[in-house]
Amino acid sequence: MGALAGCAAPLPKLTPPLPAQWQHAIASNPAKPTDLHGWWHAFGDPELNTLVDRALARNLDVAQAVQRLRASRTMDRHAHARFLPALSARTNDAVDPDATASYFVAGFDASWELGMFGRSEGVRRVSQGDLNARAADLQAARVSLVAEVVREWIDLRAAQKQEQLLLKISRARHRQWQLLQVRQRLQLVPPMTVDQAQAAYAEAEAALAAPRQAINASAQRLAVLLAQNHPDPAWLEPGRQPELGAWQLDDAPAELLRTRPEIAQAEAQVLNAAGELDLANANLYPSVGLGASLVWSAQVINNRKFSQSPNGIASIGPLLNIPLFDWGMRLAAKHARGYELQASLLAYRQAVLKGVAEVETALGSLGQQAQREDHSLAAWKALQHAEKALQTRVGLHLGSPLAGIDGQVAADQAAIALADARAAHSLAYVALFKALGGAPLPKGDAPKAPARASSPVASTADSGKAMH
Repeated sequence: MGALAGCAAPLPKLTPPLPAQWQHAIASNPAKPTDLHGWWHAFGDPELNTLVDRALARNLDVAQAVQRLRASRTMDRHAHARFLPALSARTNDAVDPDATASYFVAGFDASWELGMFGRSEGVRRVSQGDLNARAADLQAARVSLVAEVVREWIDLRAAQKQEQLLLKISRARHRQWQLLQVRQRLQLVPPMTVDQAQAAYAEAEAALAAPRQAINASAQRLAVLLAQNHPDPAWLEPGRQPELGAWQLDDAPAELLRTRPEIAQAEAQVLNAAGELDLANANLYPSVGLGASLVWSAQVINNRKFSQSPNGIASIGPLLNIPLFDWGMRLAAKHARGYELQASLLAYRQAVLKGVAEVETALGSLGQQAQREDHSLAAWKALQHAEKALQTRVGLHLGSPLAGIDGQVAADQAAIALADARAAHSLAYVALFKALGGAPLPKGDAPKAPARASSPVASTADSGKAMH
């Protein structure tokens, strides 16, 4: 009987299609390896660190995932109770068919399903798969939350930087317009030049709408992520734009199996499908158990002259449910569950392939955005140097103040391009660690993620290139 109870099919072997190393590895100066569970610290921004901590503690999506995990854990702790002895009490009012007597019946019923032919293992696998899926959902919520908070903070600070630079350009255009109006009165420039300067000033003022709208939108989205009904006033105060510091990624592609929630969810679905197949297969065989009852009956109304009451009876014996013929429905259910298990295995492979593709794409984008920021920085420095030279000439009365304004505007426009490139570089870094599944693990009062199901996973190369 013990052997029959555990005769479930072995779990399928998961063979994730992982490469030996990342194709878009980016070599850089040595740096301390970046922790997947605290990757945003590479920005060196205390305000951002505080925001992430507050969001993890307050976010409503994460809170919902925590409660769902607790619900699954509660049910998982009692999943085995189906195959333990159960006792119930009952009462009933029974009437003879000839309506000559009525009885009050009370008793106890006991049953014990033995869970043979893989039933107990199938129930365990289904319950564990559900629990693992809920744990993966929680981690997915945390990964998404951290990435969204960092993105919104980067967008907010970048928009504030753009607003400051556009204000400088607007003031410079206004000053240029005033100087050209003076020159027009002195008949040194045609009216068309003044009109062009006025148009340039109006365009500079209109350009301020975009960053101001972005500031408001990012602040409102941050408030939602932190479960607040309005943004903090401190967020709307201009601050330093986050700048990515030194970081290094030593993890090989195989680490995706440990960190990426989507892969963990797909693995949990494989375990769940294997359990459902076990149950469908067990339904082809008899359901075996033990049963016992103790019944006591007392006569309430009797039309007969003589009666014997009360009476009691006890019984014990096997409980058998033997399938005989059902037009192949149980066999069809087994085949269907087998196909669903194969589909879950394919979905697992697809989840791994998607994870690798997202990381490779993020690595490629990160390299391109880093080069873009370097080129934008070089252009800004060159225009800054040229603008200082123009201001020196203007100060020595060797050049027109209008030329100095043009140089200042060009330098500020280069600074806007640099701010955009810096934000894009930072966002590519965020996308990389979101693809890797980087986020803090649950701690404190939040339930901890359970261990993965014991399914053999083919190993891959354990080393990859160091990346910055």
